[in-house]
Amino acid sequence: MSEADKPTVKPEGEAKDSGGEISRRDFFNEVAIAALGVAGLGAATVTYRYLSPNVLFEPPTTFRAGNPDLYPVNSVTYITDQQVYIVRTGAGFYAVSAICTHLGCITQWKPEANQIQCPCHGSKFREDGTKIEGPAPRPLPHFSITLTPDGDLLVDKLETIKPDKVLKV
Repeated sequence: MSEADKPTVKPEGEAKDSGGEISRRDFFNEVAIAALGVAGLGAATVTYRYLSPNVLFEPPTTFRAGNPDLYPVNSVTYITDQQVYIVRTGAGFYAVSAICTHLGCITQWKPEANQIQCPCHGSKFREDGTKIEGPAPRPLPHFSITLTPDGDLLVDKLETIKPDKVLKV
């Protein structure tokens, strides 16, 4: 028998060319390439998130509360988006924080009791922010309130003032 007439025998690890079948080695190579691709994509995502700025957008600390005529005498008005009470008495205006000094809950004005009350832990405050009862360690802070040149109330939440300071209009 000549060399050309001998049947060719393939090693055991290789698959026979029988249509669309792939060898075991080729299968594991493709799985490894896919795993490396997924890992590379994950690393690129983590790197992008690390390098992109982490910005927290908060409302401005100074805001206009509107014309003084909007607030009737002896009223407490809650400004929802700023979490501040605008209080108008016969003496004038002052701004009180609506955030409880105990654990930071948002308080509520209860006109029937003439009190600011914390719904979470039961702290109670007078309309001027002084503590009546409850676990709150201190009274509600007062914020600076001024009048703009065009006649609107301007509240600055970064500047806390003494409770006896009142804006007279």
